[in-house]
Amino acid sequence: MSQTPVVTRFAPSPTGYLHIGGARTALFNWLYARGRGGKFLLRIEDTDRARSTPEATAAILKGLEWLGLDWDGEPISQFARKDRHAEVARQMLENGTAYQCFSTTDEIAAWREENPRQPFVSPWRDAADLPDAPHVIRLKAPRAGETLIDDQVQGEVRVANDQLDDMVLLRSDGTPTYMLAVVVDDHDMGVTHVIRGDDHLTNTARQIQIYDAMGWDRPVFAHIPLIHGEDGKKLSKRHGAVGLHEFAALGYPPAAMRNYLARLGWSHGDDELFDDAQARAWFDLSGIGRAPARLDFKKLEHVSGHHIGAMGDGDVLAALEGYLSETGAPALTEPQRTRILAAMTALKEKAKTLPALLDQARFAMIDRPVTVEEKAAKNLDTVSRGMLVSLTAALQNVSWTRHDLEEAAKQVAEQNGVGLGKIAGPLRAALAGTSATPSVFDMMTSLGRDETLARLQDQTDLAG
Repeated sequence: MSQTPVVTRFAPSPTGYLHIGGARTALFNWLYARGRGGKFLLRIEDTDRARSTPEATAAILKGLEWLGLDWDGEPISQFARKDRHAEVARQMLENGTAYQCFSTTDEIAAWREENPRQPFVSPWRDAADLPDAPHVIRLKAPRAGETLIDDQVQGEVRVANDQLDDMVLLRSDGTPTYMLAVVVDDHDMGVTHVIRGDDHLTNTARQIQIYDAMGWDRPVFAHIPLIHGEDGKKLSKRHGAVGLHEFAALGYPPAAMRNYLARLGWSHGDDELFDDAQARAWFDLSGIGRAPARLDFKKLEHVSGHHIGAMGDGDVLAALEGYLSETGAPALTEPQRTRILAAMTALKEKAKTLPALLDQARFAMIDRPVTVEEKAAKNLDTVSRGMLVSLTAALQNVSWTRHDLEEAAKQVAEQNGVGLGKIAGPLRAALAGTSATPSVFDMMTSLGRDETLARLQDQTDLAG
């Protein structure tokens, strides 16, 4: 007997940017489906017409694309399916699992005032003589017993049916409610596994009742804990970046974000650093914990540094160019690309983020004449410029390899009775205009003979 193919979905509301918690939910659904040869679907829950915007939808799609999560088929609009949702409500009415309720807003409010903390009981639930008047369609929910949620993360969750009211399925204006729309869409899309935040857990008992009323198979549910800040409180703006676009702007590569987000609430033994293939192979619902995960920027930087170091030079360059585009910075020129690529091995070594790598790559980004920062300029006194004059002469005919460049610098340092460090400071200033740079010899090899000698000559000319 063949097993039903896995189908997961991510169903964001287009009312703002893609939150980091939503991005993690999308990632978990993507990993679960992709690791099992299944489908990962995207549904835009845009039934709230007052708050849903095309701009927010575009931002969500852009965020998923940046994170590297591909989906199957076209994104589905929940609002566009409103007629299908209404059709199911009327079908339930015919089946006797729903009923018309004519209670007014005032009547419901008065009932709740007389029966505090009790679920609303409609007088129309079993009525036979119905007026021709505005009404809603309500679910005829079971009154006795309990609804069991067999959750893959939370375990068995039991809800007494007498604590749930007969929820509205179709409003008096004929529009479906969110609760109905979600169930109908998940059923029609063939969703086998609903993986979402545990803030939806309270909705699940009600949604299960709709599945049961329609005789539909329930999907597998897995409600994942929310993400908290480092202080253990619900994640908010006070903790720093919370939107995926903010993390992109901070310069964390997508591969690092996928690795880090996967570990936020899920684990595979003690593995902290892994690639996409490993994540797809390892990811399972049993590895998700029940406790809220905590966003830790230091750990994120560690993961980011690992992935930058592990990426191919061309891939890092592509990520850099994507980062510059994302932040509205000027694109790299061809000479800049060539110099950065030549120095990439050294640049990747210590960089934790793409902006940090760009800071190290400043020497490759600037053109002559090099503007020297005040702190670095202290290394360019008369004596230091004199050493640069000697070094410039010594470099004229050496083979342009790191070993020979280092040997030439050592000889000039010895001739001046100083250590190599005393010549490295002036070299940094002359080549990069700053005191925080990669190795001077990495800079020299990536800049090449002509550019290096020209930058040194600019400074030696000032020595008179």
